[in-house]
Amino acid sequence: MEETSREAVATAVQRVAGMLQRSDQLDKVEQYRRREARKKASVEARLKAAIQSQLDGVRTGLTQLHTALLDVKDIQSSLANVSKDWRQSINTIENLKDVKDAVVQHSQLAAAVENLKNIFSVPEIVLETQQLIEQGELLQAHRKLMELECSRDDLMYEQYRMDSKNTSDMNLISMYFEDVQGLSDELAKQLWMVLQRSMVTVRRDPTMLVSVVRIIEREEKLDRRMVDRKKQTGFIPPGRPKHWKDKMFEVLEGTVSTRIEGTQAVTREADKMWLVRLLEITRKYVLDDLIVVKNLMVQCFPPHYNTFNRFFSLYHNAVSTRVKELTLEDLEANEIVSLLTWVLNTYKSVEMMGHPDLCSEFDINQLEPLLPQEVVDDLLSKYVKTFTSNITGWLRKALETDKKDWLKETEPEADQDGYYQTTLPAIVFQMFEQNLQVAAQIDGDFKEQVLKLCLKQMNSFLMRYREEVVAYKEEHLRDRQLPQCYIQYMIAIVNNCQTFKESINSLKRKYSQSSDPIDSDAAIERTLSEVVKEGCQFLLDEVFLDLENHLNELLTRKWLAGSHAVDTICVTVEDYFNDFNKVKKPFNQEMTNEALRRVVVEYLKAVMQKRITFKNADERKEGAERMIKEAEQFKFLFKKLAAGEDTDRLCGSITAIAEVFKLTDPTLLFLEVTTLVSKYPDIREDHIQALLAVRGDASREMRQMIIGTLSENKVSYSGTTQPIFKDITVPTITTTMTTMTSMATAKLLK
Repeated sequence: MEETSREAVATAVQRVAGMLQRSDQLDKVEQYRRREARKKASVEARLKAAIQSQLDGVRTGLTQLHTALLDVKDIQSSLANVSKDWRQSINTIENLKDVKDAVVQHSQLAAAVENLKNIFSVPEIVLETQQLIEQGELLQAHRKLMELECSRDDLMYEQYRMDSKNTSDMNLISMYFEDVQGLSDELAKQLWMVLQRSMVTVRRDPTMLVSVVRIIEREEKLDRRMVDRKKQTGFIPPGRPKHWKDKMFEVLEGTVSTRIEGTQAVTREADKMWLVRLLEITRKYVLDDLIVVKNLMVQCFPPHYNTFNRFFSLYHNAVSTRVKELTLEDLEANEIVSLLTWVLNTYKSVEMMGHPDLCSEFDINQLEPLLPQEVVDDLLSKYVKTFTSNITGWLRKALETDKKDWLKETEPEADQDGYYQTTLPAIVFQMFEQNLQVAAQIDGDFKEQVLKLCLKQMNSFLMRYREEVVAYKEEHLRDRQLPQCYIQYMIAIVNNCQTFKESINSLKRKYSQSSDPIDSDAAIERTLSEVVKEGCQFLLDEVFLDLENHLNELLTRKWLAGSHAVDTICVTVEDYFNDFNKVKKPFNQEMTNEALRRVVVEYLKAVMQKRITFKNADERKEGAERMIKEAEQFKFLFKKLAAGEDTDRLCGSITAIAEVFKLTDPTLLFLEVTTLVSKYPDIREDHIQALLAVRGDASREMRQMIIGTLSENKVSYSGTTQPIFKDITVPTITTTMTTMTSMATAKLLK
């Protein structure tokens, strides 16, 4: 207490010191004193109230404890009196045992008297019940059966109460009522038969189905009553509980399963479309039956049975079991697709479980899948494997058929624009289209997978196609007279590549949801380009094989004397390109440009091979003018054939060389050559030497001076235009001798 007082004084001093820190605060000392006095009075009042409240609570508690003590004493006294009375009544209870036995005996006699009439009339009631069952009067038969069972059960119960260990009396009662159990079993058979035909019964005689349900409900109540009595007494009559309600649902489940299993009318051997027919019959049966359940059968069962949902689940489980059985069979590719399309799409569609008449009663999204995902994946994998094998065979057969067409003596068909084509692209993409349509019926991911597989197979097919085209060309070169329509079918092959490309793009737009390139796209594009390039090359090779002799006449003495080689070349090229008009535009244009280039290159090769050396200025002038004229002929021809913008530059190379030959003043030769080099920077030194050699009047010093000066001021080739002279080789003396020997040998052989 002293320490607390000291702390209080110290706190007070500190507080007063805080209030009186300035001199002007001394005037407020009285005001501070009154405020503190008020606070003190308030605190004291609260303390008094709290103490008073505590004292009142203690007083109340003591009063209640006193009252409880008095109650305990009263209870103790009452218990003592009860114990005293109980001890006194033990002898009295033992004296009432005879009365108890008399009550039990009276109860048994009363039960016997009550059932006496039924006991004596049991055979008659059994016979009557049997007749009612046979007549289909099931409710009345069940009423009679209940009377018999009630009499039997009451007698057995009373016997059990009197002497539960007396089995001989129990057996005597059981034997007397032994026909009752047979009646119960017979009635049950009739009930199950009605339930098995429930879909028919509910349409023809719904009251019969209602009667069956009422009987089963009565038996369920009796089962519950007997089970409750067993818990109390330990006694339960024979044959109880019957569990007829559970048996009813088992029968209905079996009926639904039999209904689904019985839909297969034909086998694969009898009908290739057996599975489609089976699935359609199943769809129709399930839909019709569930609509009957909703509209008729629901009214025959109590609401708490949840009849529609129960039947919905039964049919779903039965269909699932049947579909799983079908997956274990050795299904063909088209059968796998039919099954998966039905399972994944048709089943939950408005044509079946999602029908408007059904979806209002049941949420189909709560249904488990008919097939586990791993089974679906296995089927898809099996389909892909079979499809891959089939499509490889189909493509091989299609190519073999197309190859046979290449050997025909009639021209190939033309499309609506007049371009040659064969039926191969249409056949191939019809196969792809059909399989993609089928895959699309399953789901989008599988459709993408099949599309990728088709394109992968397409790439392999195009590689074989290219090999066959090359073999076709090589076979033709052995005898150029055969096949008769080689040119036309090679044109069709080139055009087919364009059709293939367009068809592939069409398939991707139609069946692919992704715009990203597929792995095989680049390979397909590359292979198609190679087939087109080689096909066009083979066509041009055919042209230049016919032009070979005429090209060999260029820049020879015969040519200078007035050969018609270029006229023949132009006529031949134009004639071939009349056929090449059947080539589709992008390829036709490329072929025209390539033909022009090859003609010019062959012409320039003739110059560089130094087949002629001009002897004087007149020959140079005549030769140059002839070259200029022929360059104009080429330009006119290929512009007529719609060659590209490079026509002037290519034909201009011949004219530029002619100007070098035409020059009369040798001192200006360097300028003319320099002009040529500036126009065609890919021209090499050996080309210049060959030109000067053909010209025939350039001295060795002049040639060295021109070559040396050009080497010092060499113009770099930018590569912006396609080179002309790059691939033209100038023969050396050895090469020339070898060529001359070969030509001489060829002449001798001829």
